[in-house]
Amino acid sequence: MKYYIASDHAGIDIKEFIKNLLKDKNIEVEDLGPNSKDRVDYPDFAQKVCIKIKEEKNSFGILICGSGIGMSMAANKFEGIRAALCHNEYSAKMAREHNDANVICLGERVSGEGMIEEILNSWLNASFEGGRHTNRVEKINALSKFSFCRI
Repeated sequence: MKYYIASDHAGIDIKEFIKNLLKDKNIEVEDLGPNSKDRVDYPDFAQKVCIKIKEEKNSFGILICGSGIGMSMAANKFEGIRAALCHNEYSAKMAREHNDANVICLGERVSGEGMIEEILNSWLNASFEGGRHTNRVEKINALSKFSFCRI
């Protein structure tokens, strides 16, 4: 299983922290940028991660910006991507177990390293439960195929 990670300029430090955490767990991680704190646009890096996930089955993404909000909004524009903005362990666990989130979004200005580690561990250790959640995830996936949808 491979993880793709990217950030904007406001998420560089936590991105490096997370890469080290994953490497310590012998988890394969590929950094898609950026490599400096020069200002960049988060949608560009969300796109890089989402394209890789769509190309490589059973891969996951980690996106970081200042709040995590912009990254989650950008990532969720891609068909088949279920990006979850998580600020605590419970939301990370539920994102995987109930929503089959394949991207986690985090905010460097919102959570410190200790909390980020707990959030990430919860997400990494959880897995999709399937069952009653499968139909709901299929409905989420179907929404990205319409420019206007009525439920």
